[in-house]
Amino acid sequence: MANMQRGLLMAGNWKMFKTRSEVEAFILGLAPVFQKSSQVEAMVCPSFTLLSTAQKTIKRMGLPLKVSAQNMEYREEGAFTGEVSAIHLKELELRGVLLGHSERRQYYNETDVAINQKTKVALQYGLLPIVCVGELLEQRQAGNTDTVVIEQITKALEGLDAKQIPAIVIAYEPVWAIGTGKVCETPEANRVCKLIRTQVTAQFGADAANALRILYGGSMNNANAEALLSQSDIDGGLIGGASLKVDSFAELLNTANQVMSQQTVAVV
Repeated sequence: MANMQRGLLMAGNWKMFKTRSEVEAFILGLAPVFQKSSQVEAMVCPSFTLLSTAQKTIKRMGLPLKVSAQNMEYREEGAFTGEVSAIHLKELELRGVLLGHSERRQYYNETDVAINQKTKVALQYGLLPIVCVGELLEQRQAGNTDTVVIEQITKALEGLDAKQIPAIVIAYEPVWAIGTGKVCETPEANRVCKLIRTQVTAQFGADAANALRILYGGSMNNANAEALLSQSDIDGGLIGGASLKVDSFAELLNTANQVMSQQTVAVV
């Protein structure tokens, strides 16, 4: 099974939520999940001011939970007020960084060119780039989903080589399904993720594409997670609202572990 080969990644994007005390309480509440055997890579993405708190709490408790940032500047340093560089993130020993989230594209005018620059720098500093792509509602209604997603993938990965692709994660997040409670029908979500893998195959070859993890992001929750995570080309979730409450996120991690266990049994 494809998911078993690549492994599942469940990443909680906390956006502009939580305080230091709430982060500490969340991680404490999540600890029981890791007392069981875990086959899933679990990650949270707090805002910049909470990264250090999350890291210190996780290390103190000895949990395998990973921490990633929500964004970064592609330049290493300079007169760029309000920005944070890969050097800063690397110093915190973070796992990775979200790049090109639809909210960054929509509200802060981030371009495919900028996302490509950030992806290259993240790789240079050993950070896992989680590159987000996805179509707007009007683009889907016009039948342009595939064109939009392929263009975003092509530009985001331009100038990279096949050896770098396994060190990247792609998150397909249909913009119309983010925070709306709407979700792609499971077959359609998998179809677009497979389309992404096909495009990566065309750019970098089958070996690179088969090693690439592709997440679904767009109102994944405990009602639809099992179906989504059981698909051939969905390798985890980029979770928004359902990652803000510890019980909900814990249940998602347990579901992901169950899916991995079922696939292991099926292969054996």
